[in-house]
Amino acid sequence: MISTKAEVLNNKQADKKAVKCVVWDLDNTLWDGVLLEDDRIFLRNEVVEIIKRLDSRGILQSIASKNYAAKAMAQLQEFDLDEYFLYPQINWNSKSSSIQEIAHALNLGVDTFAFIDDQLFELEEVNFSLPQVLCINAAELGHLLDMPEMNPRFITEDSKLRRLMYISDIVRNNSEKKFVGTQEEFLATLNMTFTISSAQEEDLQRAEELTLRTNQLNTTAYTYSYDELNHFRQSDQHKLLIASLDDKYGSYGKIGLVLVECQESAWTIKLLLMSCRVMSRGVGTIMLNYIMTLAKNNNVRLRSEFIANDRNRMMYVSYKFAGFKEIDKTIFLETDLMIIQPVPSYIKFQTRI
Repeated sequence: MISTKAEVLNNKQADKKAVKCVVWDLDNTLWDGVLLEDDRIFLRNEVVEIIKRLDSRGILQSIASKNYAAKAMAQLQEFDLDEYFLYPQINWNSKSSSIQEIAHALNLGVDTFAFIDDQLFELEEVNFSLPQVLCINAAELGHLLDMPEMNPRFITEDSKLRRLMYISDIVRNNSEKKFVGTQEEFLATLNMTFTISSAQEEDLQRAEELTLRTNQLNTTAYTYSYDELNHFRQSDQHKLLIASLDDKYGSYGKIGLVLVECQESAWTIKLLLMSCRVMSRGVGTIMLNYIMTLAKNNNVRLRSEFIANDRNRMMYVSYKFAGFKEIDKTIFLETDLMIIQPVPSYIKFQTRI
């Protein structure tokens, strides 16, 4: 949909997902003027503040512009703004295809994207091809920061560092492309450390954020508020664990969460999720195997709730590889805990329980 001023101010769109990435047009949007026609162009007055505020809130940003890439990037560098835009698509392709390229590169769903352009044709093209994208006319930039979709409930340390974490991912991915050998051999070069900890009060804002942001590697898609998570953290009948990952390029941040309901003879995994940024690192399996080991050591049965959707099949596959079987045609899986895979040799695993 294309937002008007009235919609921005009055329509709270309670059912609309929080925006994870804002994609900017350039000419007469980010700056006043047309790069290939005008002798000089000038940044719009409010643009720098908007870009920096979005960045501080953990909202990623990119570009979809019909322009010559080298000239446009040189202009962004002159304005000291090039570092804010991940996987910019500056070419002559449709804006919808550029947004899809960005979404694929960031491994985010297009339903978490917003697109800003001054041209009604471009907004309509994206609206038609990708109706999940929130389309915003550049004339309404003055209201952008007040939109509910642009205001996450919490701004965590991970939020503030999100863009830098993605830049580190780009460096890792480039290293992997150049590496000659197997994926496991490449992973061994990263010197990864995976840490599982009991969630502390200071982790709860990030934990809530994870339940809201993580869709693909999520077993149930349940969302929990800060207060609910704090209850589970203090409950004798629950285990709330949070995971982090570091390697030689820096920290991935807090990237995993698991909630286990503990009854006397059986434990139930209510939620298991991992950030899509670590999809290829194998840490989701490590976390699941750790819960299996805990259950086995406590002599309890272990089952898991699982609610399938069109994006979390990989989590179902992980469960099946771990030996879980369907015991209920609705949501329950269970394992006999006979086979628990060891931690891969390419990663250091530690707990702080």
